[in-house]
Amino acid sequence: QVQVVESGGGLVQAGDSLRLTCAISGRTFSSYVGGWFRQAPGKEREFVASINRSGEATYYTDSVKGRFTISRRNAKNTMYLQMNILKPEDTAVYYCAAGWRSGSDPGNYNSWGQGTQVTVSS
Repeated sequence: QVQVVESGGGLVQAGDSLRLTCAISGRTFSSYVGGWFRQAPGKEREFVASINRSGEATYYTDSVKGRFTISRRNAKNTMYLQMNILKPEDTAVYYCAAGWRSGSDPGNYNSWGQGTQVTVSS
């Protein structure tokens, strides 16, 4: 396992942008796939985006396609989630995860951060 720490959340207005950062330590991040998940109040944790080890393959849930971009810089052991045109329904705690298999299944990931709050006001 690796240690995962998210940052970059905050309170923004609808239509604004935010960039979340995920810092990974403990082992070389290039050995892991990365993912972002979110959990809104009263709802289950849901998949947002994932990225393979090289960064060449990405996958998004339909509700964020065209608005969010996942990326990574293995040399800096860092992963990002650029979020544009934010909507109130994007309000949630966002979690970064590292694992062995890319995709939407939380079971693919064995290292999770504590989460960062994103709140989008209308």
